[in-house]
Amino acid sequence: MDNFYDKVAKKFGGYAFGSNKPKYSSEYPNGNPEEIFKEKLLKLAKTNMVCLDVGCGDGKFTFEVSKYFSSIKGIDTSRELLNIAESKKKALKTANVTFKLKNAVRTFFPNESFNIIFCRRGPSFYKEYYRLLKKGGYYLEIGIGEKDCVNLKKVFGRGQGYGIWDQSRLEKDKNEFIQIDFRVIYAESISYNEYYNSIEALDRFLQGVPIFEDFNPDKDRTHLETYCKKFKTPKGILLPRQRVVYVIQK
Repeated sequence: MDNFYDKVAKKFGGYAFGSNKPKYSSEYPNGNPEEIFKEKLLKLAKTNMVCLDVGCGDGKFTFEVSKYFSSIKGIDTSRELLNIAESKKKALKTANVTFKLKNAVRTFFPNESFNIIFCRRGPSFYKEYYRLLKKGGYYLEIGIGEKDCVNLKKVFGRGQGYGIWDQSRLEKDKNEFIQIDFRVIYAESISYNEYYNSIEALDRFLQGVPIFEDFNPDKDRTHLETYCKKFKTPKGILLPRQRVVYVIQK
């Protein structure tokens, strides 16, 4: 049975939308979390380092940063996305990247295999990442905050992390890092806004992301119309987002 990301890959040709992205604009009052994450990763990168990309998807980001490392292993649970990644690898002729179908909860890599592990909105199995890191190695993550799309989830009455928006993910994860014996170098929650230019654009967006893994454009139309009417602004349909960015060291 296909997982959510297999279905997205088949529908859009990659994660999340290939070349068919919905139209929206973004405002970053406290900085773009994706750019902050990448900047911190590249500051630590060295060409003699071995790196693990957890939840690599179709490999887009993996290839972007591959030249800064000796080698990168990308793992994911979506066979369809990994097939796309392998096709990209052949086209780009990138020799220092390999992809494996693996579940991050138990990777079966040897202890202390990697200098750096990073994860972009993927699974958070911190004890396994601690085991895999060399002494002094770094783990970096950009994850989804507890208040991400909270008003949308309230209108729909369900969704990813539904009902836990009063529990700080940042504080929860920081406590877990300390218990595992990681040293927290950087940990920030970053909020920003997206504005979709139409209900069709937001509809398309929701088809390609796991905010609602069971999103159905027909069955959920009433919920979507209710949200769009309530949060329509002169800039577009407002969708508040939240990310957490971590840099921690073993």
